[in-house]
Amino acid sequence: MRKQYKKLTYSDRKKIEIMLKDGATPKELAKETEVHITTIYRELERGGRPYKADEAQKTLFC
Repeated sequence: MRKQYKKLTYSDRKKIEIMLKDGATPKELAKETEVHITTIYRELERGGRPYKADEAQKTLFC
């Protein structure tokens, strides 16, 4: 059975931002947010450097 896809929520994005500040790896972020590691890499591109949850959220609606 295939795993269902999960979209990241704003609270997931805030969690990613906090975890990155604490030095988390993409693998740890994927495990914590229960998404594929590829989703994390795409999200990190979307959020800029340094990653900002608000910036990533804005790109979804532009």
